Amino acid sequence: MYAEERQQAILRKARADSRVDVVSLAEELTVTTETIRRDLTVLERAGVVRRVHGGAIPVERLGFEPALAARDSVMTAEKERIAKAALAELPAEGSVIIDAGTTTGRLVDLLPSDRELTAIVNSPSLAATLATRPNLTVLMLGGRVRARTLAAVDDWALSQLAHLYVDVAFVATNGVSVKHGLTTPDVAESAVKKAMVAAARRTVLLCDHTKVGNDCMARFAELDDIDVVITDTGLDEETAESFTRAGTRVVRA
Repeated sequence: MYAEERQQAILRKARADSRVDVVSLAEELTVTTETIRRDLTVLERAGVVRRVHGGAIPVERLGFEPALAARDSVMTAEKERIAKAALAELPAEGSVIIDAGTTTGRLVDLLPSDRELTAIVNSPSLAATLATRPNLTVLMLGGRVRARTLAAVDDWALSQLAHLYVDVAFVATNGVSVKHGLTTPDVAESAVKKAMVAAARRTVLLCDHTKVGNDCMARFAELDDIDVVITDTGLDEETAESFTRAGTRVVRA
């Protein structure tokens, strides 16, 4: 078993059992306790578990939502590949919604200069980046800006989205699974994400593989509401096939 496969197995067990311990994992996976500790360190740096004495707890069990800066510093290579793959889903012209997030932020950085697009965003930082592009018309959704994610939420954002219908929405998530769909820890952000999905002809989810199998408190879409999931090669074949059977195309970048 490769290290990445072992780490995903550890993460799945942590989410299923609410915690894992080093000694049991070492026995189950036939590796040393030092190897398991290194795996848990990798998973903690990815923001998906918190180390505790003798083991680890998945962050969603703690009601913990990592801040934007912390999330932006992990899985960077994977997020870059996901963003590059997402360029294939851009319309030649027309309008797009780009959700607040660290992977969607990388898509913003890569938007081509040869297309006339209207970009609607709910993040002041993404709006500031896009506003310098002469080929783009940038619309910023209003509302309360959450400090943890820099996303505009609440009634102002929802009322504006209710009057929009765009070609493609590029959304982010904290968790996704076949059973529970797309979820996020905050109900206000969940409402805005749900409105984004409803306001688009096609919806593309950008998420690295550590979000898969993670179920948070607030659901904003079913998996079959999503046309394309773009993730990285860390997603195992079996899970990718389960997404495809649910009616969602999967791209592993």
